[in-house]
Amino acid sequence: MQRDQPALLVIDMQQCMAGPNAGARNNPQAEANIDLLLEAWRGRRAPVVHVRHISRSPDSGFAPGQPGAGFQPVFAPRPGEHVVEKNVPDAFIQSTLERWLRVRGIERLVVAGVSTNISVECSVRSAGNLGFQVTVAADACFAFVRRDYAGALRSADEVHAMSLANLAAEYAKVEATNDILSMLD
Repeated sequence: MQRDQPALLVIDMQQCMAGPNAGARNNPQAEANIDLLLEAWRGRRAPVVHVRHISRSPDSGFAPGQPGAGFQPVFAPRPGEHVVEKNVPDAFIQSTLERWLRVRGIERLVVAGVSTNISVECSVRSAGNLGFQVTVAADACFAFVRRDYAGALRSADEVHAMSLANLAAEYAKVEATNDILSMLD
């Protein structure tokens, strides 16, 4: 592993995010793009971090022991890939993620996963605040339909776009998967 390679963070690609109970979402191609990123990182033997949410609520699909808490088989970590477990949306809070990255001299991150406006946004904000150079793979993340604070129903595309706008303003670059892959070459 070369020290100057960015780490790929794949956030919450667990079984409960693939089921019908997850709700209406955008970016149906996100999983294919995450797979492209994973294969590129694996092919370069670059660092990969899988982030798994383990809920404290027994009713959650992310609860320990629930099938939904497991990784989707296509995104299961391979030997040598790091796994971080979190209990809150932010992958840096109460975890060893920052230390793991710092010990390895990793300063750049590429982030993909779910959901754009919750775990991805929280983790990217923290990474940016901690001084990491972050790129979000916009088409390798997805969000769900959600009501805004005023009660208006927002489409998954609207939720996703607003979250990416929040991140692009101060915390990260936002790029398409193909652009990220072309930067690796």
